Amino acid sequence: MAAITYEQIIAQIDAKKFAPLYFLSGEESYFIDLIVEHIENTILTESEKDFNQTILYGRDTDMNTLISMAKRYPMMAEYQVIVVKEAQVLEKQLDLLTEYLKNPLPSTILVFAYKYKKLDKRKAISKILDKKACVFDSLKLKENQLPVFVQNYVQNKKYRIQHKATLLLIESLGNDLGKIVNELSKLMINIPKETEINDQHIEYFIGISKDYNIFELQNALRVRNVFKAQQIIYYFAENSKEHPIQQIIPVLYSYFLKLLIYHNQVNKITPSELIAAMGIIPYFINDYKILAQNYSYDKSIEIIFLLKEYDLKSKAVDNSSTTSGGELLKELIFKILH
Repeated sequence: MAAITYEQIIAQIDAKKFAPLYFLSGEESYFIDLIVEHIENTILTESEKDFNQTILYGRDTDMNTLISMAKRYPMMAEYQVIVVKEAQVLEKQLDLLTEYLKNPLPSTILVFAYKYKKLDKRKAISKILDKKACVFDSLKLKENQLPVFVQNYVQNKKYRIQHKATLLLIESLGNDLGKIVNELSKLMINIPKETEINDQHIEYFIGISKDYNIFELQNALRVRNVFKAQQIIYYFAENSKEHPIQQIIPVLYSYFLKLLIYHNQVNKITPSELIAAMGIIPYFINDYKILAQNYSYDKSIEIIFLLKEYDLKSKAVDNSSTTSGGELLKELIFKILH
């Protein structure tokens, strides 16, 4: 079978169209966990699970044992389900699946949760899996896909969320979907359904400051608000464990790299093509228009080099004075603004 989407896999399971093996791999563990959970909770009844559902971990088993189990028939049920979590540990043994997959037992459903990495497509087993298994590649969502994910997740839970709160959440937590969902779940425990989540909720229940965060720093830099930028940077310096320079520089690097794309392409392609090239949602295009007015193409290049320089300094390269991360951040922002 060819690789398919998360939604298609869920729909096929609900329609009782099962694959003999589900090979779930990729860097984004969130969707892999959802599929595994759905399989565990859907295919067998509670009474059937006692004898026919087995949950294993790659570190505690081996491929020969799994194949032997897969060849057994279910007891008083139509199927048996074998879920292998942390299956990436068994990477060197995957080729042993070849013979089994030539004639898999129709009553066995094998599930491999092969997290945080992709299977090497050059391996022979990869071609066999494409033909015989349901192969799912769980990719990290791109920056411009995250707001839609958050909005849909919140809506499915019978809540609403303000756009500013969505951006604050994403800028603070990044693209780790599991972390985003976990924090939102904790928040939702404390507020009634149908509530519109705002930045005050994010600050109070998740602990992300609505005034001192990377999103507000970008806003201050965009309009060259020196006073506000300094306030935020001094806050970051005083709370360096929660706001390490090593996390701030990559965000700013991505921000100004998109500005370079804007400068290069704004008069060459259509607005929709420009948005796609920058990898942003349409909501942000006006922000970059303002940013471009305040930072020329040459200044943007200078900033990119500054960010690379201070990234190295933060890692103790060319930083003989062992300046602290907070002080480096103050220097960096001063140079960006002047």
